[in-house]
Amino acid sequence: MFIAMNRFKIALGHEASFEEVWRTRDSHLDNVPGFKQFRLLKGPVTEDHVLYASHTVWESQAAFDAWTRSEAFKAAHKGAGDNREMYLDHPEFEGFEAIIS
Repeated sequence: MFIAMNRFKIALGHEASFEEVWRTRDSHLDNVPGFKQFRLLKGPVTEDHVLYASHTVWESQAAFDAWTRSEAFKAAHKGAGDNREMYLDHPEFEGFEAIIS
């Protein structure tokens, strides 16, 4: 199993808008081979941002890597540069291989 996460620093006051973008977007993941699960996580609040993380579970890193090269990936990320005022920085990717589950 492989877990892919992106961490987002969202400027204070933009939480509801950020969550709505994720709630209403078409992720194109439902029919992607190897995709298992998605979650959007809300983390701690700091002086200038709220930390969020997208969390996807895949059968393998190979399945995740194949998705990143797919048309479904391109479709899911179309317009990714919109709403720049929400973000304090670029998302930070973290990938994990499950060792014990």
